[in-house]
Amino acid sequence: VQLQACGGGLVQAGGSLRLSCAASGRTFSGNVMGWFRQAPGKEREFVAAVSWSGITTYYADSVKGRFTISRDGRKNAVYLQMNELKPEDTAVYYCAAGFTVRITTDWSSYDYWGQGTLVTVSS
Repeated sequence: VQLQACGGGLVQAGGSLRLSCAASGRTFSGNVMGWFRQAPGKEREFVAAVSWSGITTYYADSVKGRFTISRDGRKNAVYLQMNELKPEDTAVYYCAAGFTVRITTDWSSYDYWGQGTLVTVSS
């Protein structure tokens, strides 16, 4: 089972990036999927999550209104559209999938993790 995240890069403040996370080895259509990030010297923090149906989403206050999470069950993938990026968004972004029934911001509730993709926002 593997989650492969991509789409990170260097962008100027105010710019946009779209992260993708493709799953292989099993289907995650019945699982909550989410994005977390970890900046240098800081703890991993929740960014966004989406329910198995794709209908319910939840965001950290710091990204609400700027980021959008979505999923494609047929492609077994989850995405994170990031707009109006700020230097404080700089971090390694990880996608994750969990067997939890409800969306949770607790990283320990997620069972599968991608390798991370680096997002750098310059001022």
